[in-house]
Amino acid sequence: MGKPGRHSPITVDAAGSLCGLFYQRVQRSPAAPAYRYYDTAHDNWKQLNWAEAGALVARWQLAMRGENLQPGERVAIMLQNCPEWVMFDQSALANALVVVPLYTQDRAANVAYILKDAGVKLLLLGGQAHWDSLQPVWDQLDFINRIVSLEHIDTAGHADSRLKTVGEWLPDRAELTRTDIHRDTLATIVYTSGTTGRPKGVMLSHGNILWNAARSLQTVECDADELFLSFLPLSHMLERTAGYYLPMILGACVAYNRSIAQLADDLLAVRPTIIISVPRIFERVHNKIQLGLEEKSPLARTLFRVAVDTGWQRFEHAQGRAPWRAKLLLWPILKKLVAEKVTAKLGGRLRVAVVGGAPLPGGVARLFLGLGLPLIQGYGLTETSPVISVNRVEDNDPASAGCLLEDVQARIGEQEELLVRSPGVMLGYWNNPQASRDMIDDEGWLHTGDKARLQGTHLYITGRLKEILVLANGEKIPPADMEMAICMDALFEQAMVIGDGRPYLSALVVLNREQWQLLAKRLRLDADDPAACNLGQIKEIVLERLTRQISAFPGYAQIRAIHCQLDPWTIEDGLMTPTLKLKRDQVFQRFQADIEAFYAGH
Repeated sequence: MGKPGRHSPITVDAAGSLCGLFYQRVQRSPAAPAYRYYDTAHDNWKQLNWAEAGALVARWQLAMRGENLQPGERVAIMLQNCPEWVMFDQSALANALVVVPLYTQDRAANVAYILKDAGVKLLLLGGQAHWDSLQPVWDQLDFINRIVSLEHIDTAGHADSRLKTVGEWLPDRAELTRTDIHRDTLATIVYTSGTTGRPKGVMLSHGNILWNAARSLQTVECDADELFLSFLPLSHMLERTAGYYLPMILGACVAYNRSIAQLADDLLAVRPTIIISVPRIFERVHNKIQLGLEEKSPLARTLFRVAVDTGWQRFEHAQGRAPWRAKLLLWPILKKLVAEKVTAKLGGRLRVAVVGGAPLPGGVARLFLGLGLPLIQGYGLTETSPVISVNRVEDNDPASAGCLLEDVQARIGEQEELLVRSPGVMLGYWNNPQASRDMIDDEGWLHTGDKARLQGTHLYITGRLKEILVLANGEKIPPADMEMAICMDALFEQAMVIGDGRPYLSALVVLNREQWQLLAKRLRLDADDPAACNLGQIKEIVLERLTRQISAFPGYAQIRAIHCQLDPWTIEDGLMTPTLKLKRDQVFQRFQADIEAFYAGH
């Protein structure tokens, strides 16, 4: 066999470990672009090649060795996506340490619990905002030996001898070293955000993640010339595996989004070819497009609808699910007049958008696929490193969660639960053997908690075992499906359907502020009065629009009472997880009085 090509994908065997993967990439393609980031001090985008990234990681490796940490000890990172995330992660892994990622917007009490549960010895922070956010729990963090910050921190006169800036901590130069780490070695503990109870620490090995990234790469045709835009938090395993380690296998470049608020600008500036996303990003773009259409002429709205319908027919024909029709001859002109104007706002070069983390609404998928964007949905869990299945561009059923990765076994268990076995299945939960036994049975099957069916080559997720509302009459309702349908109307930012053990369904909804202001203006109401959104006439209008959104559900699945609000449910107020899942129990408790009012006298 000849020597591997400079830009050829690195195999699992050649990498050996996640830090071995980085070392191999630096050796193979030192001059190729590795990372792009926005330099706020100079107000421009900058780029690192693999050799430069290697030189930086070498300095982080040496600094970390200076902390006298023992193999297997835990180090934590609380940082938004940037090259330094990679530097910290790679230096820790090369020192046989275990990385514990933290969500930058998580609640202080949650962060304190994770740091203590994992026994973290070293913590990397972004700067002042993160330092300030942890002050309420600072007296609980005395077990941490070293705190490093990217930026200078004003400690307000309360000096902490453990604190150093990266500039003080890093040596001036060092040599990049390769450490032989066995692939079964624990690489990271990722705490699941859990909608109920304390988060659990998922233990993933180097081999778990490396296998998953390599197998995921087989599902999409891509090469070293790809440009990824990274905007999902790296504390989320989907982004970490598919948006960090997978591009490294390829030798592709990753650009880091400045913030979600600046995502639209960064898509235009970076012009990525691949993005990893969650449905909510595309739902928001979909709703924005729909709002924009309302202001267009009837002719423009008709043209847009024809473009999407024709594009969808073209997509279905390409997938072998629909015959060729003469209207497809219109596509080149519709593409020019309509589709390219939308895809240009996503940078104009997207070859594929991978969507996971939650179900993708059918209407959203239809719109983007109809406009020619190759959007593929996947499915997985943190506990499986995370990808279990993903659609292929050439075999794409947007109603499905895709085809199983190679080496993934699946079967349907009791109550239609999906069970899986694969090389990506976690080592177990940290400090929680009972939870590990509950999740993985004696035969090695991981119980996902999701209801599913296997049909042909595709996996279809049909619901959650624990997220079913049972009405007083015994009828069963999947609340998440209804909530997703409700939020397809741009008026609704968030929704929670209630009704377990009740005679009928009700809902708590958060209204989109822009849409609320338009509605309030039309009805000559004070949009700034938070009580106005619960006036009788408003609730009638809102309930009517909500009812239209859920018209496809059975007759017994109708919502009869609602409570509206304008302030969104957030991570900070404890009503959302860091992965933006609804904490149903906490929302229920917060609005219990309103909920009880729905059912007074029944």
